[in-house]
Amino acid sequence: MTKRILFIIGLVLVLGCNSNTLIKNQNVGNALGTTYSIIYISDIELDYQQEIDSVFQVINQSLSTYITTSDISKINNGDSTITVDHMFQEVFKTSSEVYEASNGYFDPTIGVLANAWGFGPGKQLKLDSLKVDSLLGYVGWDKVKLNHDGTITKTHSELRFDFNAVAKGYAIDRLGTLLDTKGITNYLVELGGEVITRGQNSVSGKQWSVGIDDPQVEVGRQLKQIIVLEDKAMASSGNYRKFRIDPETGKKYVHTINPKTGYTKNSNVLATSVVASSCAEADAYATAFMAMDLDDTRNLLANQDNLEAYIIYLDERGETQEFMTPGFKSLIVNSDN
Repeated sequence: MTKRILFIIGLVLVLGCNSNTLIKNQNVGNALGTTYSIIYISDIELDYQQEIDSVFQVINQSLSTYITTSDISKINNGDSTITVDHMFQEVFKTSSEVYEASNGYFDPTIGVLANAWGFGPGKQLKLDSLKVDSLLGYVGWDKVKLNHDGTITKTHSELRFDFNAVAKGYAIDRLGTLLDTKGITNYLVELGGEVITRGQNSVSGKQWSVGIDDPQVEVGRQLKQIIVLEDKAMASSGNYRKFRIDPETGKKYVHTINPKTGYTKNSNVLATSVVASSCAEADAYATAFMAMDLDDTRNLLANQDNLEAYIIYLDERGETQEFMTPGFKSLIVNSDN
């Protein structure tokens, strides 16, 4: 009898050790000029900080215009012998697709304009209409080519790439791929407000939920919407946090640059959020929608089955309005739909 009791106790202990206790692992830090938070669920304690740092390192070396020795900086400075890596090539391909779909409103060759307007690593210029027109001659996705051998051809040596509107989303995709290869099936990666998720928050038994900032709250943060995401990515863009004030004139210049006119664009669109299968794609489209007219954005979304969007804008009377695709509406927490 005593042996039976000991056996039962031993069996309970073994079963207890094998119970599906889930652990929420988290890595937080600073990278790519912003902050990140990575949550991944497992049945044992894990720490992928070293691998996460490696992802940021290789992306910076490939795509950062703020690192003078990066591939993109060398290409921008006229080195035509650089053979770009698969990351540069994938970002180039995504940029080409969104450039075509947006009728040229997403164009990462605006680097010379980003510098001139004070939103890049290069020298800010004092601009007038003649100067802007001259700089536009060094802008245009049709003026660059990714060759079969991995080199880049530019029609003008002054032309400069600026992948800031897609590289952050791409970095999130790469971090997601890292976790995929580790066998992690439930995670949330957030970098500067952009997000990708897989599975759900299995610790709480709930779906991953993410918030969207109210662009009209100037002090602090207030959420406009909360949505659930499963196996999707979301990126947002807006001029409410990224702008500069001219110290001499007091004029506000937003970071959205219209690649067709060369000017920064203060439009009636206040903020955009896009849900897609990849964060690079969501990031690029969110930027494009800031530069596009709202009607053109609606037409594009009507012909894209893989995108959902939420846009906050001002109508003709200056009143705040919202547009969202039906698919985006279905993601809203506590929605009546």
